[in-house]
Amino acid sequence: MRRFARDQKVFFFEEHIPCDHPLPYLEFHPFPEDGVIALRPRLPHWWSVEEREAGLSRLLAMLVETATTTAPVLWFYTPMMFAFAQTLDAAAVVYDCMDELSAFRFADPRLVELETKLMARADAVFTGGWSLYEAKRHRHANIHPFPSAVDAEHFGRARSESVEAPADQAGLARPILGFYGVIDERLDLDLVRDVAAARPHWTLVMLGPVAKIDPADLPRLPNIHWLGPKGYGELPAYLSGWDVALMPFAINEATRFISPTKTPEYLAGGRPVVSTPIADVGRHYGELEGVRIASDAAGFIAACEVALALGRSGPWLAEADAALADISWDATQRRMSAILADAVVAARVANTRAANDEVPQSPVVHVGRKRERFDALVVGAGFAGSVLAERLAEGSGQRVLVIDRRDHIGGNAFDHHDAAGVLVHRYGPHIFHTNSQKVVDYLGRFTAWRPYEHRVLARVGDHHLPMPINRTTLNGLYGLDLRTDEDAAAFLAARAEPLAEIRTAEDVVVAAVGRELYETFFRGYTRKQWGLDPSELDRSVTARVPTRTDTDDRYFLDRFQAMPADGYTAMFRRMLDHPRITVRTGTDYRSLRDRVDVAHTVFTGPVDEFFDHRFGRLPYRSLAFRHETHDRETFQPVAVVNYPAADVAHTRITEYKHLTGQRHESTSISYEFPSDEGDPYYPVPREENQALYRRYEALANATPDVSFVGRLATYRYYNMDQVVGQALATYARLTARRTGAGGGTAAASATTGPAV
Repeated sequence: MRRFARDQKVFFFEEHIPCDHPLPYLEFHPFPEDGVIALRPRLPHWWSVEEREAGLSRLLAMLVETATTTAPVLWFYTPMMFAFAQTLDAAAVVYDCMDELSAFRFADPRLVELETKLMARADAVFTGGWSLYEAKRHRHANIHPFPSAVDAEHFGRARSESVEAPADQAGLARPILGFYGVIDERLDLDLVRDVAAARPHWTLVMLGPVAKIDPADLPRLPNIHWLGPKGYGELPAYLSGWDVALMPFAINEATRFISPTKTPEYLAGGRPVVSTPIADVGRHYGELEGVRIASDAAGFIAACEVALALGRSGPWLAEADAALADISWDATQRRMSAILADAVVAARVANTRAANDEVPQSPVVHVGRKRERFDALVVGAGFAGSVLAERLAEGSGQRVLVIDRRDHIGGNAFDHHDAAGVLVHRYGPHIFHTNSQKVVDYLGRFTAWRPYEHRVLARVGDHHLPMPINRTTLNGLYGLDLRTDEDAAAFLAARAEPLAEIRTAEDVVVAAVGRELYETFFRGYTRKQWGLDPSELDRSVTARVPTRTDTDDRYFLDRFQAMPADGYTAMFRRMLDHPRITVRTGTDYRSLRDRVDVAHTVFTGPVDEFFDHRFGRLPYRSLAFRHETHDRETFQPVAVVNYPAADVAHTRITEYKHLTGQRHESTSISYEFPSDEGDPYYPVPREENQALYRRYEALANATPDVSFVGRLATYRYYNMDQVVGQALATYARLTARRTGAGGGTAAASATTGPAV
């Protein structure tokens, strides 16, 4: 709010304070150094809820009438204030949803109802992290995630050796492990007690106000020091005296969606962090050496010992600083301001249309927005976007901005170490295979390879049988002893049902192996995967899975089959680690496109989204995952086991250690559940969908300054190597076009693309 107050008047309307005065009134508390004016409403303490809300409504209306000249922007941190502010005219309404407040202890039962009303009224919705965004994104068309940022300079003071130790912390025995924040039901007090009891020579410093829990419930041990609440300005001094910073959060409904601001603050202060497995902590910082995540007391203590050994300098700190380089409240405010400016204009247009059935013709001017210039903008940091960004930067010397709405690079191939330390694929298994030496040679610049041949089993009754169907599958399913390819071929031919025309996915299988094997292995799985019967899908769906008569149980037969030795994310990181490439994750194209000037855009998202769904939405199929870790070395005999039975909800289970070759005492798996809701994964292969896509393709072809690349942008079911090949071919065409026009690299003066 201080940053917004640089350009406009900001009132902060606080919760009411009960008083003995018979009339309601407002206290004004200006903060000249911040430019923010705090308003503290005082209400008679005997008033009912209805009287309080009526009084607050009158006070707010009086403020707007006497202190503003135009309709204000109403910015809500809590839906509870919408109860008395909903009738006020506003230039725009922002719902800044920082927590799932309805999950907190003693939450008002009206929270859910009021949030629904606020969502319906809001022109823009911000969420305090990605987990919260994922939980609410289906509820609003203009919703944006804003993970916690940091004032690195402020907290960086903790690194100075000259900081004077606060009086109540000075003299405490080292090592000191500290926490600051509200001490409420979100804190795991049992964990704090267990750590202190197990390591009596450690000092635990706990800063913050106690709320909604009885102070008598706080664990009291000689080495735990509850020092009470501290001011924001005091925190670096306390942090300076710590050896490790703690985030001992309980894992419950109140912490399910949190994105703790203290994570980047602790790191900016130069302190390693130990946290319980909070989803957004693992997502944003779990790969950093300076952030340790553990789920129980023993693991937490072990993680603290590792963090203590890191010390106050070294490679871990440089890595943390690099991760924080693009995270600031200034950047957050700039993004929010841009979204808010658009929301104000959109609300004005909507109101004008409603009143006059026309759109105002005067141009819109956004004051104070500095436009950035790049040669190219790449939307999406998956295979297509990363390959083109690298080629444009390294091959053509262009300055490239890469953005992705997710908080990471790598697209659906993103992998990371989970809370147990197992390398997993967040969006399901990605197995690399290709017959293209060109693709192998290109990717080989950024990764070494670990040989891996993929094998899949199908669970049929009590049997685990190879997929695709081969001679071993037939022998195991029917109790046969087919010994040669000819035997298997004859067996299948006897069951095949030849068709005059092969049109659908069902036709492909029934014509090759008959209806019984079709029902056993294909129909249920395909219905779950696509939400449609195979008879309603294009033949390409099942044509991807061949039938064999030998005993080769490899899923793919490509000449090259391997996995990136250090994982996909490491490969993408090397690909994008270029001085002419700027990467911004957590950035949506719509929030950015009017703030950059570029000569060319590479778009890898859904093509219908780019054109504002002008002809309607293209159908995509999505996936949901349930990730689990088990205290055993292996879970299943191969990486992937399919579950074709219609009465089993998931389609497959993946065990990632088979893919990565990692050795670990535990193992992590994921259950896969196809869905129509969520991020788009697969274009749905039906003729009517292709007909709709062709209309978007015509628009894309008429937009020469945008290249549409990848599975979603070209509405094709491509494998990873095919996407890489498509991206390399696109770069070759762009290079030829630029050279043919007499150029080398892109012109230094980029121009703005068309408004969409």
